[in-house]
Amino acid sequence: MKVLATAQVLNGVGVAGTVAAGSLLVASITNSETLSGLAQTSSVLGAAALALPLARLTGRGGRRLALSTGLIAGAIGSLLAILGGSDKNIYLMLTGTFLVGAASAAGYQARFAAIDLANEKRAKQLSFVVWGSTIGAVTGPNLMEPAGNLAESLDLPRLTGPYLISALTLGLAALVIQLFLRPDPYLTAAKDSGASSLPRIKTKVALRHIRSNPKTLFAIAAIAIGHIAMVAVMVMTPVHMAHVDVTLTIIGLVISVHVLGMYAISPLVGALTDHLGRLRVIQIGVVTLLSSALISGLARAGDAIALGIGLFLLGLGWSCTLIAGSALLTESVEPELRSASQGASDLVMNLSGAAGGAVAGVIIASLSYGWLCLLAAIPVAILGIWSLKIKAR
Repeated sequence: MKVLATAQVLNGVGVAGTVAAGSLLVASITNSETLSGLAQTSSVLGAAALALPLARLTGRGGRRLALSTGLIAGAIGSLLAILGGSDKNIYLMLTGTFLVGAASAAGYQARFAAIDLANEKRAKQLSFVVWGSTIGAVTGPNLMEPAGNLAESLDLPRLTGPYLISALTLGLAALVIQLFLRPDPYLTAAKDSGASSLPRIKTKVALRHIRSNPKTLFAIAAIAIGHIAMVAVMVMTPVHMAHVDVTLTIIGLVISVHVLGMYAISPLVGALTDHLGRLRVIQIGVVTLLSSALISGLARAGDAIALGIGLFLLGLGWSCTLIAGSALLTESVEPELRSASQGASDLVMNLSGAAGGAVAGVIIASLSYGWLCLLAAIPVAILGIWSLKIKAR
């Protein structure tokens, strides 16, 4: 657990620091706010594309192989993003952000590694690893200013600075996993079950089971809808604030507050999930996300305090749906289906987030940030209604 949490700290620095910088870098390369969401969309698509391959690697060689592979791919992606930003090559830059998404995929799957060996209080175990992202994820956005100074000292564009930090920290995270994640939790679980390896279930079989199991389907929907709302609003907030020439330091601070909501109190969310039940915490997440949409949508571009509160609630709502949804997913499928189901869940989650990021740029360019928050609230409200029907069963 300590090794996973340490790797998450480093992963958080690497990935979170590129969120705001990526949107602004794409906007500067293309001179188009409409396309600014492509950086996060590309990253989320990378996370989606790597979700199933990393799940398969887990089945073949354990969590250590899968997680370190994702982190190394992310470090390589950071280097490509630097080259793309320096040459104003949008294709190379987006290829880099796509591979940075592999590190996100590894971070998401690390939460499942935390409960490979857990028999009870799964949500609390899972939330501990999610919490490990707090330090890095809050620190990352606040390194935008010094990272920009570092990039300029190396004759690189200022906005490539966060990717320099990302390449370093993701490489270190991969090293931590390779050296210290021993014994491998997935392989140990297989050994404890009396098998030489856990059965490898095809994704088709897992998807068939998901469609036929209302609780599993709802769990994945909760994870995906919470993620699409979070990504859509988060990725466009820096662009919204830049309309009134807010400094990078202030933008980084608002994103840090958002990430604080995502990770900092996740152990409390995990404990509540074990105490109140998975469904109840998902419902709390729905209410929190709707409150976030209201506060953020009504905030002026220069009102960092209101946007900070709105984005903190956005992160907290996401934490509730992710942790409670992941625990519900793990418990609603048979052990032999878990790895494939977890990979399918992350695939759906990240594809939803990618769609949200892409559409968000169009919405904010053609309508406004307020409309974006309103439209993001619609699927969240539908999830809330769905939860009442699940409860009725």
